[in-house]
Amino acid sequence: MQESVNIVCLDVPYPANYGGAINMFHKIRWLHKKGINIYLHCFEYGDRKATDELNKYCKEVTYYKRKTGLSSFLSLLPYNVKSRISKELKQNLLKNNHPIIFEALHTCYLLKDNGFKNRKKIFRESNIEHDYFYHLAKNEKHILKKLYLYIEAFKLKRFENIVSYADLMLVVSTEDEKHFQKHYSKSHVKYLPSFHQNDELLVGKGISDYVLYHGNLSVSENYMAAVWLIDHVFSKIKYQIIIAGLNPPNFLREKISQHSNISLKENCTREEMDLLIHNAQIHCLYTPQATGLKLKLLNVLFKGRFVIANTHMIHGTDLDNVCIIANSPHDYINAINQYISLEFSDEELHKRKNDLKAFENNLNADTLINFIKN
Repeated sequence: MQESVNIVCLDVPYPANYGGAINMFHKIRWLHKKGINIYLHCFEYGDRKATDELNKYCKEVTYYKRKTGLSSFLSLLPYNVKSRISKELKQNLLKNNHPIIFEALHTCYLLKDNGFKNRKKIFRESNIEHDYFYHLAKNEKHILKKLYLYIEAFKLKRFENIVSYADLMLVVSTEDEKHFQKHYSKSHVKYLPSFHQNDELLVGKGISDYVLYHGNLSVSENYMAAVWLIDHVFSKIKYQIIIAGLNPPNFLREKISQHSNISLKENCTREEMDLLIHNAQIHCLYTPQATGLKLKLLNVLFKGRFVIANTHMIHGTDLDNVCIIANSPHDYINAINQYISLEFSDEELHKRKNDLKAFENNLNADTLINFIKN
């Protein structure tokens, strides 16, 4: 009998153009590839609309509207949870008896519902959400948005205990594994790396002449990382720098325009971004917060040449032997100077392939299916 599963996504996982969507979409793609019937449930809002692409991989796709606005904010529940409470979702999940994967804490309201007491329930963690929102708040410039993020972080911390109703918690990093094992049943917490868009290693040998930083530049964590790199690293060196990503704020555009060696590539297509990543000589990654698994790190390791990253970026990944570690401006500048003219060799390629075995989608899909069945 063919195995089936319900997956509840916090939003529409296609296009897969940010970390959470990348993880969700490529999980769906690989489960389908392995012959699993997928009943997909996802929340539609903003510019993330219903799409025929998901029908290629799922037996059924059902969309739900988020209840955004003041009524969802004025609640003891986190806004991201309250706005996703849906009677229709509950009714549809009760139409079958298949296991349910709840993607991210935002979708977990039904975990303790008595209607699912005898169902297999899997919580798929993406971040320690209250830590993630707290750090977003610290970096946010807009005072009202900062206040919202602090309040949301507090509510998410209070709400997190709901995951104790899950039969299994699948976490994205070994550091997050420690957190959940400390606070909940150790036997119910398992480490499973995120799914991603790379099914094989596509790193190009050879050499090029530019340094790349990329990310969703509308997110404070990413645009503040870009600002830090510009102020402390990129403005201090002579090499060509490209900063690429979605929806950069105006102040970042202005800052980049002040430096002749730094250029901005906005809202690239996936093909354009892949080309930028593949052709870069060095990838500079920096984050001020150690939360979750940064999927852009995996993407550049599967596609790009030399990767310089700080310890927060690789936190809980066991990838410290794959990246060039830099934590101070001096470390970044020295590493760039050292690797900008080095050829990425066959030896480097072989080492990279071995070091990334734990992040292979094929292997992790088999592991997930085993969790679903057992």
